[in-house]
This record gives sequence, C-alpha cells and structure tokens, in this order.
Amino acid sequence: MGSGAEDTAAGPAEPAAGGLAAAAGGSRFLTREGKPTIVQLGLRKRGFGDFYHLWLTSSWRKAIGAVTVAYFGINAIFALLYLLVGGVENMPADSFWSAFFFSAQTFSTVGYGHLAPRSSAANAVASVESFVALMATAMITGLMFAKFARPTSRVLWSRVAVVAPQDGVRSLMFRMANERGNQVVEARVRLALVQQERTVEGEEVRRVHDLRLVRAQSGVFALSWTAVHPIDASSKLYGVTPEMMREHGAELIASLTGLDETFSQTIHSRHSWSWDEIVWDGRFEDILGTLPDGRRSIDYGKFHQTNRR
Repeated sequence: MGSGAEDTAAGPAEPAAGGLAAAAGGSRFLTREGKPTIVQLGLRKRGFGDFYHLWLTSSWRKAIGAVTVAYFGINAIFALLYLLVGGVENMPADSFWSAFFFSAQTFSTVGYGHLAPRSSAANAVASVESFVALMATAMITGLMFAKFARPTSRVLWSRVAVVAPQDGVRSLMFRMANERGNQVVEARVRLALVQQERTVEGEEVRRVHDLRLVRAQSGVFALSWTAVHPIDASSKLYGVTPEMMREHGAELIASLTGLDETFSQTIHSRHSWSWDEIVWDGRFEDILGTLPDGRRSIDYGKFHQTNRR
C-alpha cells in the first residue's frame, strides 16, 4: 500500500494561537459505520435524478413504506376521480371507501365484484388506472428485485483500535469479522489517517495519509482478521501522542473490499475511529479457543474487549 497525502479542504488560517486545534475540533469525516458526515452546499439540486441510488441505499423499512404510501396514494386519487365522474354500477355516490376499493380492484386487476364501470367516463378512468397500474407494477417489481439482489457486506469492525507492541514493533491494530455464513475472497483492506494540518503558507488543510499494513490482502476472509500497521520511522504515526492526535483532530478510516463468493460481485465496507477511540498500550482479548471435543471456536462476545498491559 503506497503512502501519500491529499489536500481535501483548504482555507485561510486563523491568526490566533491554537487555531489548528479549534479547526480540528469539528465533526469527523465519517461516522463509526463509515457514512459521510459532510454537508454539501452549493450543488445543483437533482430532484429525482438520484432516485435509483437512493432507493438501493435506503433501508427496507423506508422502501416498503414508500411503496405503501404510493399504493394508497394512487388509489385515493383514482377514488376521487370515480366519485367525480360517477358511472360505477352499485357504488353509492358519496362513498369514498367504495370508490377506493373499486380503484384497488382495478389497480390490481383482481376482477370486479358487484362494482363495475358502466359509463364512458368511468371506463376511461378505469383504462387510465389500468395503464398506471401496469407501469407501476413493472417499476416496483424491478426496483424490489434490484434492492433484494444487491450484494451487501456484513463486516463487524472493532469499536476501538489499539496501539501496542507486535513482534517487537509498536503497532496500531484493529479487528474485522465476517458476520455472514459465506466467504469473501480476494479481500483487501486499506487504512488512512485523516487530520488537520497547516501548510508552509499558513493555510489549514485536511490531509489524508495512507498507512501501510503488514497484511493488506487475504485470499479468504471467512472469520476474523486483525490488521496491523507498524509504527516505525516511515509511519505517519511515528512519535505521535494522543494529545497530538487530539490537537489535529485525527481520524482513522479503514475500508475493505472483496468478492462475495455467493453472488460473485464486489462488496465493500468501511469504518472510522476518531482519536479518542484508540486505546493506547492496550490489546484485544483473545477470541480463539478450543471446545471440549477439540474443535476450534471463536467467541465474538469478546470481539470488542481490550485490556491494558
């Protein structure tokens, strides 16, 4: 993994002493779950231009809620139209719910019972609704299938990172685990340090530094994986203290990509640790064990636990 830096947000420096610490005290770039926290200003509103992306990334609760609202909303609109034009046999002239249920029958093409269109206006509205139902059903079916078939990762990240000696070298470590029953092949992990810095010209910028890992790739990611970054003379963390990380608003960002063996598609996951989520001179509890019958076991109940040594 290469090393480098990237200026991400430059602005005029504050003349007062401690201005860097004040600027670094803002919110983190990513949440613990790896979701961006940056508020975008000045961009052109796209309206429904990103609807498909929003649909795929939304929760199932929101997706099902949106479909439910759309279904009842469309039927309510056509119910009002049926009440307006009339011409539906056996439907009371002022019964909204009778018109709503008639609309639901037309929308779902389940066939009519004692309610049926008899006038030209009612048949015209029913024809329009049938067309809308055809298009809506095709669209919702495709969207639901796309959301259901979209491969997602279930990577468990340790709540904290630790700094402790590893093979005689002071190292930064964090853990990952695959919560799915399948395997992730050709997995690759990247780690970056994001912090506020000041240029020679006195401008405050947010820079990203790649941190080298002892093992950045794994042929099979099935259970757990502890990533190790040696803090040697070539590391950006060499000689850094917790106070220095706090002053610069340091944040660690890790990302994992791999190939889901079930779907044969690329999956990804990311996580973030702020400077105060790093345990110095601590170690992760051992989660590997042996059962009475000789089989190996992993205790995920200890996955986030650390101890100081």
